Parts: sequence; structure tokens; C-alpha cells
Amino acid sequence: MNLVRFSDQHPSVFDRFFDNSIFDWNNRHFSETNTTLPSVNVKENTDEFLVEVAAPGFDKKDFNIEIDNDVLTISSEKKDEIEEKEGEKITKREFSYQSFSRSFTLPVLVERDKINAKYEKGILRIAIPKKEEAKPKPAKRIKIS
Repeated sequence: MNLVRFSDQHPSVFDRFFDNSIFDWNNRHFSETNTTLPSVNVKENTDEFLVEVAAPGFDKKDFNIEIDNDVLTISSEKKDEIEEKEGEKITKREFSYQSFSRSFTLPVLVERDKINAKYEKGILRIAIPKKEEAKPKPAKRIKIS
């Protein structure tokens, strides 16, 4: 039997939860329309992960959130079209089209069926509850006989 020393220097599964995309600011953080992707915060407490996406000016109907093979994907597509009014002639029109897609690999120890999302004041919040076995346990004292 090997004993492994716990160290804060070795990241846990949960520490690596979002490492695959959050700190990589290469061209992956630009959409196909060459617009920047919304900023994302990831928080963790004993009960859940919380993903916050800064997306002001959107409506909750503009978002699509899916889980496929333990990959959480947050996407949006928004088109603003200006209506032509009778008797008006458009001499210049600038179309507005915004889209993005962000994907994150979920750890195995999350409650996929209990994930929920809320959009309020320009922030999309996605709560990802942890399974009981993923929550930290208090130290246990072992009696010596």
C-alpha cells in the first residue's frame, strides 16, 4: 500500500475542471464572426460549481445550454434587424449579428440532471451541483485499539 501526501501544489480533478479553456486566450476566444467571446467566471464551493457568463443585451431566449457526453456547451445567436417603414429609403444599414459558443468538460462527480441556469442583469449563471461523494468530508479520528 502506498501513502500519498496531499499537497496544495498538485491540482485536484476539480481544480482542473475548467483549465482546458478558461486561461487559454489564443484565437479560440474569438467567434467565427471575429467578435470576442463573453467573459466567464467559474466559482466553486462545497456544494456546486457556478459558471457566470457576462452577456449584457441578450434575452434568456437567446441562449442555448446543452450537455452532451459530459461537455457543457453554452451558445447564443442573436440577430438585430431593422424594419423598413413605408415611405422610408434606407441609404445605409449596418447589420448586427452576434454569436458565440463556449464548451467546458464536466467532472464525473456532478449532478447532471440538477444543473440549472438563470439570466439576470446581463449575467447568465449556471449552477452545477456536486454529487455527495464529491463534497469534502470532515476529518475522521481513528480510534486505536
